[in-house]
Amino acid sequence: MSILEVKNLKVSYNTSPVLEDISFSLDKGDALAVIGPNGSGKTTLFKAILGAIPYEGEIMVGSGARIGYVPQKLDLERDLPITVREFLLLRRQSKTPDVHSPAEVLNLVGLKEDFLKKKLGDLSSGEFQRVLVAFALIDRPELLLFDEPTASVDIAGQETVYELLNRLQKTEGLTLLLISHELSVVYRYANKVLCLNHAQICFGVPYEVLTPEELAKLYGGGKFYQHEAH
Repeated sequence: MSILEVKNLKVSYNTSPVLEDISFSLDKGDALAVIGPNGSGKTTLFKAILGAIPYEGEIMVGSGARIGYVPQKLDLERDLPITVREFLLLRRQSKTPDVHSPAEVLNLVGLKEDFLKKKLGDLSSGEFQRVLVAFALIDRPELLLFDEPTASVDIAGQETVYELLNRLQKTEGLTLLLISHELSVVYRYANKVLCLNHAQICFGVPYEVLTPEELAKLYGGGKFYQHEAH
């Protein structure tokens, strides 16, 4: 049964189409990698799924399914006098027993409970990204949208971030959507891939649909680019 279904999605900015004719569906537990060149509409797709921008077409999320979102960048002053605990509690929207406590959700992302007392500005970039993941997970979402997981983490930390996402997908029963520009990540961590360049170039199992011809069509010669938020 599909947990997310997108049909004939179209998004325009100032009458200029950014996305057209996007259709795909995901089952519970899928890991979808969204790939494409700069400005191809990847982040716009996420914003549409979140209901943050107007769109045409249909986006259907499984009944009662919660969505968590980790942005590529967060417009937050890191020197704000706010602790990790206070930051996490800004997100928790329910007091029902099925949501995580701040300590529980930090443990999920590999941080110790004493991080709750730390100020956001005292965290390294890698620690801060883990806190952002915890922020997205505190309400126990079924869908987790992750915009360029390693955008703010140095090369040495990249594998750790992807392994974290892979583990969380299994332990928390998540359906994962992540924007990436690295084929090695797509092949290793995703069971489905969506290729975007304003229109839908391909969708399916990575080893089946990422042919040299499709990649050339997507990137204009197969060159990969760093993702930038739309």
